[in-house]
Amino acid sequence: MAVADTDQPAILGVRNSLTGQSWHMADADERLVQACAQRHSIPEVVARVLLARGVDVDDVPGFLDPTIRALLPALPALRDMDRAVERLVRAVTTGEKIAVFGDYDVDGATSTALMLRFLRAVGGNAAWYIPDRIREGYGPNEAAMRTLKDQGAAVVVTVDCGTTATAPLAAARLMGLDVIVVDHHQADASLPPCTALVNPNRQDEDETLRAQFGHLAAVGVAFLLVAGVNSALDAAGWFTGRTRPNPLDWLDLVALGTVCDVVPLRGLNRAFVLQGLKVMRKRGNAGLAALADVGGMTEPPGTYHAGFVLGPRVNAGGRVGRADMGTILLSTDDPFEAGRIAAELDVFNQERKAIEQAVQAEAVACLGEGCEDAIMVAASSGWHPGVIGIVAGRLKDKYRRPTFVIAVDGGIGKGSGRSVPGVDLGAAVRAAAQAGLLENGGGHSMAAGLTVREDRIADLKAFFNAHLGARAGMADEARGLRVDALLSVMGATPGLVELLEQAGPYGSGHREPRFVLPQAKLVKANIVGETHVSCIVAGRDGGRLKAIAFRAMEGPLGSGLLTAAGKGEALHIAGHLRADRWMGRLECQLMIDDAAPVF
Repeated sequence: MAVADTDQPAILGVRNSLTGQSWHMADADERLVQACAQRHSIPEVVARVLLARGVDVDDVPGFLDPTIRALLPALPALRDMDRAVERLVRAVTTGEKIAVFGDYDVDGATSTALMLRFLRAVGGNAAWYIPDRIREGYGPNEAAMRTLKDQGAAVVVTVDCGTTATAPLAAARLMGLDVIVVDHHQADASLPPCTALVNPNRQDEDETLRAQFGHLAAVGVAFLLVAGVNSALDAAGWFTGRTRPNPLDWLDLVALGTVCDVVPLRGLNRAFVLQGLKVMRKRGNAGLAALADVGGMTEPPGTYHAGFVLGPRVNAGGRVGRADMGTILLSTDDPFEAGRIAAELDVFNQERKAIEQAVQAEAVACLGEGCEDAIMVAASSGWHPGVIGIVAGRLKDKYRRPTFVIAVDGGIGKGSGRSVPGVDLGAAVRAAAQAGLLENGGGHSMAAGLTVREDRIADLKAFFNAHLGARAGMADEARGLRVDALLSVMGATPGLVELLEQAGPYGSGHREPRFVLPQAKLVKANIVGETHVSCIVAGRDGGRLKAIAFRAMEGPLGSGLLTAAGKGEALHIAGHLRADRWMGRLECQLMIDDAAPVF
């Protein structure tokens, strides 16, 4: 793997770390850092983090306390929002049956649950439909539309899907169904026939609105629709004698879907997550509370818990269990039902992990350690299609290159891809579909899905490398570990973590602060959970710090840490600081990203 070449001096001279990366300080003007800290009465470390992420000095107060009201667009704003609002208002007030058709991932489950909770709260006649991942695949299909019609549905709202479902929606129109698409995936110039298609990533959407809201997850777009319908019902006098719901009460669902779909945490997304985590802490959603309990959460939820404790369990139903389990869990108010489903999902999640590990091992063997393709494509029969997206993400992290994993069954491959910044997978999949290489496909810049005939996989791989190879190569050359500051072991304190939380929540598009502990010694290092390395780090200042490197044994980082600990050698260690709350004590822990020898 090539080492990044940049004119910026490498921190501590590290140009080839244990993971093959160079380390560089994130850009932040020292004079602006001090001015920002003084002007807004915040610590310099917080000011440095904000400025290094492009926050303007004047915008700091709004960034530290983002509100939905300040960032929510005037409604209706997006194309077709007025049509969607009008049709749903008519359906609610006349008692027509509304079916919410969702996806089986977290974004789909939270979007579906949000719509169901809202429709029930305003007295609507609501039902749901989640397709089976194996039997039906992603998105609307004609048979499902027929089922909903036969069950009495007059309106179908597709969430987190539908933008490219031209044939199924054409069939639905012939059946007499009014379909409203609520989505965020990239769209072709030609849109499917439907009553309304609310998607900020429509090619004909206003450029300003697309730039402002194109990064929303589907659950964020669904929230805009819910807010619009709620206001319209209020204006029509629907709530006279009825309780008017407050959509802000469901921001816990919006936060979960936004974090788990790994969309950029900026603008309205960041407000959704920050305010949604506050709602989540109240444990008002029976399903989320039950998931927190089975996940062993003993501290207030943050983005880590949403992305790595709650989200995987919601996903487990669609991956290896029953597709609608996540939707049922997140939309129920019955704590007993929620507890039962959460326990089942926890079991399915353990099963998912075992399947994932087996598929990942086979996919690595399929690629070969020496593979130098700019776009990695692994394909084989016998792989469970429910885990290919996770495996693609793991391989993308391992090789730091865009990766597709394709599960083949009966001559048809179902593929999932994950990308790196600067390489737009969604556009590449649409181009491959237009070139006649795919049966189906879509997505967004960082993740995409596709259906391809087995005999076209080699051609597809060649197409991706020809279409994206240059971009992937540039992204690879530009890569490197961005560091916010050098820090002594003694300086890594719970107090510092609490200060940094002021600039959170962190996630995609708003990266978590990263620090380097220079010349730190590993007093102890041992393997835990097969692939993780747990450590005790000691500094020259006498400080000690708990640390862990997740999945480090899958690459050279793990062996490097164990070797250094065994020899008593010092390393420069890079990572993120996290609060470690245990048994009423607040401590600090380092999540190790990388390490480098001391020369």
